[in-house]
Amino acid sequence: MAKVTSRIRNGVDSEQLFATLNILRMEPELARFQFRATTRWILGAHSRTTIRDFYGAGEEDRSRSESFVLDADEPAILLGSDTGATPCEHLLHALAACLTTSIVFVAAARGIRLTEVQSHIEADMDLRGALGISDEPRSGFERIRARFTVKGDAPAVELRAIVSRAKERAAVLDMLSNGVAVELEVATE
Repeated sequence: MAKVTSRIRNGVDSEQLFATLNILRMEPELARFQFRATTRWILGAHSRTTIRDFYGAGEEDRSRSESFVLDADEPAILLGSDTGATPCEHLLHALAACLTTSIVFVAAARGIRLTEVQSHIEADMDLRGALGISDEPRSGFERIRARFTVKGDAPAVELRAIVSRAKERAAVLDMLSNGVAVELEVATE
């Protein structure tokens, strides 16, 4: 099968991708980013998160003209009003989106045109831990399973290699697999 030779592959400007990688190799301090989110409680289990500015490439980035707004809630069976996905479902979205982006970028870098990337992710959880009913089950997911369908102008072995490389580089997968330190600070009035 023929590889894509145009500059834009899968919606990614491959020349800009390689130029960015080269700049970060030469000036690694530009790779330091800080992402931010602000969440406010609305009512019951409903909360709203706003995401806009971040620090990256050596400066505050204020290029976004509008904030992203994400609502979280719980379904009625868990005493919520179902005004948004649960926080756990947001985590699954973050994982799937991160892996998908990684697959698309790796394919673009390798000159492979993708025609489909689709995932199905499911996670198992025993709520007794999170609800304080029992100390036996953990409070979070016990296991996450992801199934990807990837199609494109490359043999199956190359498409599997793209997914394998994306798995090695996906930031959210790394955070979930290897953990990340979380510091909590509390202000009260």
